[in-house]
Amino acid sequence: MACAELPLFPLRTVLFPGGELRLRIFEPRYLDLVRACCRQDRGFGICLLLAGQEAGSPATSAAFGTEARIVDFALQPDGLLGLTVRGGRRFHVARTRVRDNGVVMGDIDWLCEPDGDELRPEHGLLSVLLARMAERVGGSLARAEQRCYDDAAWVGWRLGELLPLTLPQRQALLQEPDPHARLDHLVQLLPEFQRA
Repeated sequence: MACAELPLFPLRTVLFPGGELRLRIFEPRYLDLVRACCRQDRGFGICLLLAGQEAGSPATSAAFGTEARIVDFALQPDGLLGLTVRGGRRFHVARTRVRDNGVVMGDIDWLCEPDGDELRPEHGLLSVLLARMAERVGGSLARAEQRCYDDAAWVGWRLGELLPLTLPQRQALLQEPDPHARLDHLVQLLPEFQRA
């Protein structure tokens, strides 16, 4: 049985917990969604778009997604609303329905997250790789504390954002419940990146 209701925003991207995403909002249904989320101080769900278009009629999206919390917004020079959202909890969609305004609502179950699992020795190389990438990328990632680089889930999520993964590969990482299995999967993918 689903434990919560969440408005869903299907996109051609995967948002990971702790990650940031910038959005440009122009459709009336999503402007309604943003207004409702701001009024109620709640997030919405971002799910990978599997079929259909981001704009227009409701599309088919993945059954696993991430809660997006609005952390900043501004009117863009072109008149569109710009949002910055941060990824929160992961969820699984049990059922969906479409409201009269076109917003897809999901009956969702929040997924349990392991609490602060330490990086295992066999994944130490991934932490080093992430630290090197962070030096190049800069920003908040480069300012992260060492404890973040020792956290298995955090390392997996950040590498999932930075490595040149396909959308199905990113979605598979999002759906993996075990942070150590997620890192195992990334270790197996590393030779692909070296060949590219």
